[in-house]
Amino acid sequence: MPRRSVPVLLAAACATAVAVLIALISPPAAGAQLIGGFDFSRAQISVTGLQAPWGLAFLPDGDALVAERNTARVMRVRPGAAPVAVATVPGVSASGESGLLGLAVSPTYAQDQWVYAYFTTTTDNRLVRFRLSAPQTQQVLLSGVPRATYHDGGRIAFGPDGRLYVATGDAGMSSNAQNLNTPAGKILRMTPTGGVPPDNPFGNSLVYSYGHRNVQGLAWDERGRLFASEFGQNTYDEINQIVAGGNYGWPTCEGRCGNASFRDPIVIWSTSEASPSGLAYANSTLFAAALRGTRLWTVPVTASGGAGTPVPEFAGRYGRLRTVAVGPDGWLWVATSNRDGRGSPTADDDRIIRVPPQTGPTPTITPTVTPTVTPTVTPTVTPTVTPTVTPTVTPTVTPTVTPTVTPTVTPTVTPTGTPTSGTPSCSATYRVTNQWAGGFQGELTVRNTSARRTTSWTVTFAFPNGQRVNQMWNARFTQTGAQVTVRNEPWNGELAPDATVVPGFNGTWTGTNGTPTALTCTAT
Repeated sequence: MPRRSVPVLLAAACATAVAVLIALISPPAAGAQLIGGFDFSRAQISVTGLQAPWGLAFLPDGDALVAERNTARVMRVRPGAAPVAVATVPGVSASGESGLLGLAVSPTYAQDQWVYAYFTTTTDNRLVRFRLSAPQTQQVLLSGVPRATYHDGGRIAFGPDGRLYVATGDAGMSSNAQNLNTPAGKILRMTPTGGVPPDNPFGNSLVYSYGHRNVQGLAWDERGRLFASEFGQNTYDEINQIVAGGNYGWPTCEGRCGNASFRDPIVIWSTSEASPSGLAYANSTLFAAALRGTRLWTVPVTASGGAGTPVPEFAGRYGRLRTVAVGPDGWLWVATSNRDGRGSPTADDDRIIRVPPQTGPTPTITPTVTPTVTPTVTPTVTPTVTPTVTPTVTPTVTPTVTPTVTPTVTPTVTPTGTPTSGTPSCSATYRVTNQWAGGFQGELTVRNTSARRTTSWTVTFAFPNGQRVNQMWNARFTQTGAQVTVRNEPWNGELAPDATVVPGFNGTWTGTNGTPTALTCTAT
């Protein structure tokens, strides 16, 4: 090689290195996909190997927890690393669109380590909380939400007011949406322990808004305004601005109907281009993950809470999109749903795609490097909760569940023409749902076994080992010695044939916590 070629090559190599460095630290070029403060031209596949991810919530260290709908597993994920199963939630019954759905992390997780989950059982949808070290030890905060193969809602999230919001579907019975005595087809608002906040719009009720078909996305802007994404039936999907006590029209309206009795959506799409599930907000923009539409809709939000012109991103690129969230790293996280039985999965599905902020360098993700995790996270962090938390939860935890939760009645609305002949009758079953040293939580399932609608019901039973009921919700109780009498509340005495209601209670025990052998149910 001629001597004069060496300095030329060195100069060229230096120039190339400088050019690469400039490309990494420079803002994106004009024409890049900059929407809502994120640069979609630099999106990265950061996590692979998930199975139908649904709920997504972040831990204080920046890692994410992901709920897999069909496996009932809770996965701990971080960019560039393989997902790790940290819990399997017992009692999940997955079919169709039901299963392990929404996930939320306590705002005070560092102190209490509570994880909240909304899931489908064989009899209902319910909201529980547990610790990752003992997912089988659950506090049931809400049960008896009507379940179905479709229209189960499922998104849960803590709002900026510290309240927990729960989105439910109409469970395939459209009349549920307008019935304030059932939690189906609603957005519910509660305290972190399941109680009714005193400023809820309908008094002693968890219902915050109603007239919904199937809400699966919740997001708040910097002014505290709540937005929700909702599946329509055959014509329109929508995003609504949610106000306390608002009626959103289903089943009378799908999309905009211009009726003063109902609130119109701020955005509508055809069902083929949307089916919006997850929803996130950042930088005056809503981001809606579309399943059937296989795209991420970006929606500018106006000062009044309306919407500008939606713009699609990722159209057809990653398949069905289920969940979107803004991570503590400042990136936009988007989860696919290609292994949910309706998609066409690739070898590495399901995935989480991360979109960086529009300024700053693009870190390179490799299987062993986690460039966006904060320095406090090291490979020695394990996915289990600290060993100070054990299944022997002290009895001071559960009594925070207040007996004022009212809307856990299963759907009692039936089509007109329900039989009214015959004698009312009912049955009752008893089970313990959670137990610890000296205390326990249980529930009764009361079922109308007659061919006519009941107007009231009463259950009696005797404890075999001196147990005591301390508090009860969805029913009223009295106890004299071992004998317990449970009566309906004013709003849940009326049950259609084969309909059920599930009162819950907290109690104490010593020595043995035996199950009552004889329960008597009478109905009128």
